[in-house]
Amino acid sequence: MTQTSRAPSAPAWPALELQEWGPTRDTLHMWTQIIGKVRLALAPMVNHWWQVPLYVSPRGLTTSAVPYDAGLLDAEFDFCEHRLHLRTSTGGSRDVVLEPKPVAEFYAETAAALRGLGVDAPIMAVPVEVERAVPFAEDTEHASYSPDHAHRFWRQLVAADRVLSRFRSRYIGKTSPVHFFWGAMDLALTRFSGREAPTHPGGAPNCPDWVMVEAYSHELSSCGFWPGGSSEGSFYCYAYPEPPGFAEYPIGPAGAHYDRGLGEFLLPYAEVRQAPDPDAALLEFLQGAYEAAAVNGRWDRAALEDDPARRGAPR
Repeated sequence: MTQTSRAPSAPAWPALELQEWGPTRDTLHMWTQIIGKVRLALAPMVNHWWQVPLYVSPRGLTTSAVPYDAGLLDAEFDFCEHRLHLRTSTGGSRDVVLEPKPVAEFYAETAAALRGLGVDAPIMAVPVEVERAVPFAEDTEHASYSPDHAHRFWRQLVAADRVLSRFRSRYIGKTSPVHFFWGAMDLALTRFSGREAPTHPGGAPNCPDWVMVEAYSHELSSCGFWPGGSSEGSFYCYAYPEPPGFAEYPIGPAGAHYDRGLGEFLLPYAEVRQAPDPDAALLEFLQGAYEAAAVNGRWDRAALEDDPARRGAPR
């Protein structure tokens, strides 16, 4: 019988002040962009760019299996052992240690590891959706990595992923996976009404407008978690196009508010973490903000929503 180690218990909703972990966050943002761009280079195009995000895993963030030649490649940020694992379906594997190092060094080590696996994945080696787009090979400014901060951020993502997945199960219309978009560094879930949307104006920094046109081609309600916007990060919800009355729609729990500068409902992560029932508080926010879009946008809710417990019985 094989004995497995059991990690000590950790809070389901860990505290993590942005002021405390900002340097690690910004470095990790660039590292995830590098790996995300590898997936973008190899995976076939899917609507709304769903072939490019990462996913929360039991160890960190993963690309999942990506087609390459006649086989598969995956890459996983392991925030327990603090290594980037690169693996192929031919049995090859390489690791890159996650430790304080410049983005330029991480980029060079990752490229060398991929070459060692025989993987050719040419990428546009410049970050997107950031104001200062320093090429990865030249970025010596972002060089911080705290294992504790990275681990706690992953635990935040685990908690958010769990609740977002429950919220996703209530919808039988078109919906995205729960996925981590490395451009803005947010964990996102999007529901669609089934109708086309007006052409998106674009405007994301260092990102072509046609990227946003594809992402927002259809009417949607999107929500997620972002490590910004408040002291410990924020949950957000927005609609595109935003229907009249959206911003005035009453939603809970206490602490939820509409930010007119961002055009989004926000709920500070700390408000969820400190709630008597964090999962229930977050679900209340997600449901209320979705209804702000669906009610004011006149979505066909009877055709799009259902009870997952009813659908799943018997098991």
